[in-house]
Amino acid sequence: MQLRLTFLLLLFAGTINAQIRKIPADVTDAFAARYPHAQRVSWKDELANFEAEFTLNGFEMSAEFNGRGEWQNSGKKIKFEDLPSEVQDGFAKSKYGDWQKISITEIEKNSQPIQYRIYVKKSAFGKYLYFDANGKLLREALKI
Repeated sequence: MQLRLTFLLLLFAGTINAQIRKIPADVTDAFAARYPHAQRVSWKDELANFEAEFTLNGFEMSAEFNGRGEWQNSGKKIKFEDLPSEVQDGFAKSKYGDWQKISITEIEKNSQPIQYRIYVKKSAFGKYLYFDANGKLLREALKI
């Protein structure tokens, strides 16, 4: 029985891996044009989009492109100290000001103002907080 279960699990895992699509040339060409100096690039198939994770000028970054190679958004990991002072103040004055700051990401989306995502944690509970450049808390999202 255990051997059969192991075989089925391996077969299922192989089926999942076989469904991963090749990254289209339109996507990789668009990425290379937008980020010509990117290093250590790795790709993920996100079903609706393709995500590249890479390093650029010492920053950990990610960028998403749709299947036609159109840029959707990018994120750059930064330090809390590198946030605009308005965002630092907005965070400090929020009800989450005493939570542990785990990671900070500057998010750029097509035709939208830059947002800052701060992942915070208290005990085992984590949340993403989204701020605008003026330090206004735009929304909260649970970390799943």
